Amino acid sequence: MLSEQSAATVRATLPTVGGALGEISDRFYAGLFSAHPELLRDLFNRGNQSSGTQRQALAGAFAAFAAQLIERPDVRPDAMLNRIANKHASLGIAPEQYPVVHKYLFAAIVDVLGEAITPAVASAWTEVYWLMANALIAVEKRLYAASEADGLGGWRAWEVVERVEETADVATFLVRPADGAPAPGFRPGQYISVRVELPDGARQARQYSLAGAPGRPGAPASSVRRIGVKRVHGDSAPDGEVSNHLHARVEVGSTLELSAPYGDLVLDADSRTPVLLASAGIGVTPMIAMLEQLVVTGHQAPVTVVHADRSPAEHALREEHEAYAAKLGDAMTHFWYEQPEPGHPADRTGLVDLSAVAVASGTRAYLCGPLPFMRAVRGQLIEKGVAPADIHYEVFGPDLWLAETQN
Repeated sequence: MLSEQSAATVRATLPTVGGALGEISDRFYAGLFSAHPELLRDLFNRGNQSSGTQRQALAGAFAAFAAQLIERPDVRPDAMLNRIANKHASLGIAPEQYPVVHKYLFAAIVDVLGEAITPAVASAWTEVYWLMANALIAVEKRLYAASEADGLGGWRAWEVVERVEETADVATFLVRPADGAPAPGFRPGQYISVRVELPDGARQARQYSLAGAPGRPGAPASSVRRIGVKRVHGDSAPDGEVSNHLHARVEVGSTLELSAPYGDLVLDADSRTPVLLASAGIGVTPMIAMLEQLVVTGHQAPVTVVHADRSPAEHALREEHEAYAAKLGDAMTHFWYEQPEPGHPADRTGLVDLSAVAVASGTRAYLCGPLPFMRAVRGQLIEKGVAPADIHYEVFGPDLWLAETQN
């Protein structure tokens, strides 16, 4: 926790620092990439940098952590830290990179706020930074150790053994380790990073959920994994550059570089726990893995499946969505489409509305999709009596929602 003196200083200066974090983030990234262009080329998502969403995420996470330290000093925001740490681990972030970030972040703070950053203020905010950084380093260390325990961690070459065009903009790729070694285990809902070399020589990585279940406990593990990739149509380059590269250039026989599995949105429910799986668009992929695993393990409690998409034709893995739900003893599917087929129920047209959907007491909910969708579904679930602590979510790209879901 923060020292008493630093806590008072951070409390007094949080409005000033927090209010300037957008500009501070811009100055930070400009300084960082000027000194270390390789980080933009080979580590940071260039599309998110171009759109500014990465800057918003950094500012939001730092401000949320500082606010937590002074408002709830005895409670560490583990949900936020775990989500960030899993993303960092999937990209191979190392402890020695944190001092580099500190150097350019605090240079930007001084540059933007000038004389307001006295030695006492700088010391207090440095304490905030290192409390957050050291917490992340510790979590990442545990994640790396767990993934490397079987010798299967780190970046590895995988061969594409099958490619399926699920919709006009979604393809699934089945991959297996190129060296013939076993594949690392994973939990339903986790993702891997896929790193590719782009035509300009940059090596960019993106996260994609594993769209299949690990299998029955104790059964022989398969070395084949499946990921679903939606082609992102950006208004300007480099938006969607990795997804478009995968769609345009990767075929059966191609080799991809994959990380070990990471992610804290994992299915964690015994057979007596009601489960709700809510997704929109390509957010369906981790839900398919969870739904399949519920079938494999013989889940007995009610399962509610919710999905939203533009149209049935754009609903990737729809047949699997329906088939797995049908194999469960007590499951209901509810699909909403903006452009439905003739005969689709009128109350399932447009945005998701759970007012007529029964949600069992004690339900544990898992959400994946665009932020507006998840905000809306989370709010409706809370209104229906689902405990906030039982609502879990995943978002790909910078997480702009970190501070909103801690309660």
